[in-house]
Amino acid sequence: MFFKRIAAMGVGLALSVTAAQAGTWTLDGAASQLAFGSIKFNDTGEVHSFGSMDGSVAEDGTVRLGVDLSSVETNIDIRNERMIEHVFKNAPGAAISAQVDMAALDKMPVGDSTVMEVEGTLELLGVEVPLYGDMFVMRLTEDKVMVTTDSMMFLSTVDAGIEAGVDKLMELASLPNIVRTAPVTLRLIFDADGTSG
Repeated sequence: MFFKRIAAMGVGLALSVTAAQAGTWTLDGAASQLAFGSIKFNDTGEVHSFGSMDGSVAEDGTVRLGVDLSSVETNIDIRNERMIEHVFKNAPGAAISAQVDMAALDKMPVGDSTVMEVEGTLELLGVEVPLYGDMFVMRLTEDKVMVTTDSMMFLSTVDAGIEAGVDKLMELASLPNIVRTAPVTLRLIFDADGTSG
């Protein structure tokens, strides 16, 4: 339960690369965060996250993000195990891809920010899900860009193809229900490759 507009994050980053300094960019996984929520009993919400992500933006504008599904953290060990086995089917990861115009924001100065609508594709358990959303993009330095969700985003478990896995979680935990849409937030930090300090 997590994705819906993740790709937009990497896409927004790529658009902040200047045409004059176009090159490759790499995700700072330690400074980045992907969090998602779940709601049970109709009114009990919990926050979860993934501890391991990687990503890059190629010189031609190809964006690729990866999420290590085994790094899911729900703050309950047995639930982590159940998510990995039943929702993610022990798959090693999910991938996000997109193609962007590297020169779209070539005049964005350090400290400036913008909001943009972006699109991409999620690949999860053999299912491709179209992704879209509004992203807040800020150029922190010449060689560092931050991209975050600009507004609340939601993922349908039906769209993601994980409905059966969520049913199994509900059964194992003896829950009357689990809401089938999940809120998602993102904070991604990308660094230009081949730069010092």
